[in-house]
Amino acid sequence: MDITAAIALQRFGLGHRRDQPIPDRPEAWLRAQLLNPDPTPDAGLPNTEQALGLLAAVVAEQHENALTYHGETVPETARQALKAFQRHSHAEQQALMVNAITTDAPFRERLVWFWANHFTVATKTRPTAATAGPYVREAIRPHVTGKFSDMVLAVMRHPCMLQYLDQAASVGPNSRIGARRGKGLNENLARECLELHTVSPASGYTQADVTNFAKILTGWSVQSKQEPRGFVFKPDAHEPGTQQVMGRTWPEGEAGGVAILAWLATHPATYHHLAVKLVRHFVADDPPPADVALIEDILRNTQGDLGAAADAIIGLKSAWQPLTKLRTPQDYVIAVMRAAGAQPHYEPHLPTLVEGLGQGVFKAPFPIGWPDRAADWSSPEAILQRVDFAYQFAGRINDQDPVALAETTLGPLLTADTLAQIKGAGSRQDGLTLLFACPEFQRR
Repeated sequence: MDITAAIALQRFGLGHRRDQPIPDRPEAWLRAQLLNPDPTPDAGLPNTEQALGLLAAVVAEQHENALTYHGETVPETARQALKAFQRHSHAEQQALMVNAITTDAPFRERLVWFWANHFTVATKTRPTAATAGPYVREAIRPHVTGKFSDMVLAVMRHPCMLQYLDQAASVGPNSRIGARRGKGLNENLARECLELHTVSPASGYTQADVTNFAKILTGWSVQSKQEPRGFVFKPDAHEPGTQQVMGRTWPEGEAGGVAILAWLATHPATYHHLAVKLVRHFVADDPPPADVALIEDILRNTQGDLGAAADAIIGLKSAWQPLTKLRTPQDYVIAVMRAAGAQPHYEPHLPTLVEGLGQGVFKAPFPIGWPDRAADWSSPEAILQRVDFAYQFAGRINDQDPVALAETTLGPLLTADTLAQIKGAGSRQDGLTLLFACPEFQRR
């Protein structure tokens, strides 16, 4: 392979998979992935309504049997419902990893992971564990090459995000429910939407803007106890009256929330925020200002067309320079599996592997998501964990020739020094470990 193909596979993709062809026209190969539909099958996994049904079954069994699961005997019906739910949660994490390892559209898949991290949810509770997989399939995947405003609305209305940031429990203080029950406002979703998802603090919004935005979003909730399960707007929980946010007046009702989200998604500060994150992800930890300005212009001129922004990133000269980005643990495990041609059905514990390296699937500790700079992933302990993972995995595939695999996987990125070390290794396991632990493999 030539150097452009190697960079396309490593930086824009998820690493070369040996049973897939090397692109002979790398830029055209990347752009084709933006034009073609998402190839990911649902593999029979449930949609949001079905996932909420699984959750409802567990909750119903708990209620009926007054279970606490703290040393008490658990009735068999409740045990089976809980096991089914746990299998579902694991299957969703496993499916996301399997698709990344096997996909023949790795650039598009990288975009899915990027935007899912931008709009982070975490499986800290059963409601989010139930719906995290459908959230990616329904709110992220369909929009990675579409309009950012469409993605924002899909994300903000999805039960997973509504429950992750406690929006389902937010009640307008002067709403009918708020006045009757004394329930109050929850500002989490409004704050994170402004700070992390759209305009960022650089836009100059105030605490009053956060509070008023939270009032606009009251009533955006989840119906999970009965069909049809999913997003629901509850007028009785909605704060009445117009609200002032960032110098503008927004109407009451569900329409007010839709309107302000569309405005935030197309705000100039949002385009700058997104451009910085995209260039940091695909080019360098310290994004070149000229590249940020170019991507920002593309977003502004296309009203937030994410496909056009991704296409423009392919055209950045800096994106084709020597690889400097450090693979995150998730990236790293996926790249190792792809290089080895792993068949994921023989790897039933992929989520456990990445969690052991510090980056579990749907396990980001905070709404800001996983960091995207080398300094956050390159501590001595973290690097040693990678080497240990490489050695253990190499022991399972030591029927493969490490020299041939290195040349096939890295191509012109492989340095003479690394190749010499692999050739001089005392065993195939040692040689494969050196490949997976070498600087060229760690970078993308």
